[in-house]
Amino acid sequence: MREPVAGLVRRIRGGVSRLRLPRTRRGQRRAYQAVVAATVLALAPATWLNATAGPRVRTVADAPAAPVAIVFGAGLWDGKPSPYLAHRLDAAAALYRRGTVRALLVTGDNSRHDYDEPDAMRGYLMHHGVPARKIVSDYAGFDTWDSCSRARRIFGVDRAVLVSQGFHIRRALALCTAAGIDSYGVGVAATRDVTWAYGGVREIFAAGKAAADALLRPDPQFLGPREKGVTEALR
Repeated sequence: MREPVAGLVRRIRGGVSRLRLPRTRRGQRRAYQAVVAATVLALAPATWLNATAGPRVRTVADAPAAPVAIVFGAGLWDGKPSPYLAHRLDAAAALYRRGTVRALLVTGDNSRHDYDEPDAMRGYLMHHGVPARKIVSDYAGFDTWDSCSRARRIFGVDRAVLVSQGFHIRRALALCTAAGIDSYGVGVAATRDVTWAYGGVREIFAAGKAAADALLRPDPQFLGPREKGVTEALR
């Protein structure tokens, strides 16, 4: 096996050695322009998110009143909300106690029998004083676009306060706006740990998909029939 591997290594090294910058000034200028163009294209979706959604980011204290708060899932630890998700739920409960919103729509992943974000979110909110009748669960919020699209098309939400971490809230705002929801967002503060860093990097790549979803507006992974949960919670 050694000889084939050694030959492969030699071919790779040979290919790398042939990757040289253009020798002429004109060629170098074109290479530079190509790199700049590729960088601009890569960052354009993230720039669009910041420009369109940034002005609608608020705090719990100054979020405008809306009928519903939409809380996006953020993972479970041993069946309980992760610290990041708990922070979102704390902010949503505070919005309810302040009277900023009258109902909460918790949206998350329940694609497996042993993984149920919405019920874990509901249990946490009830433990923190939010009445069960004011909490509505969306069990098919598999990603941000699905959550926004289903909030509008399945639950009839047309105005809402969105709750998520600061690194995600702009994407949520842009997508819910594209789905037809007049929304403001509460960007919950987060500890700047490895998860925070990962979330920030992930958003750069997720911005491209968000731009495509906002433009094409595909059906969510699971649509289903209309539900009256939000309407009943607001009575």
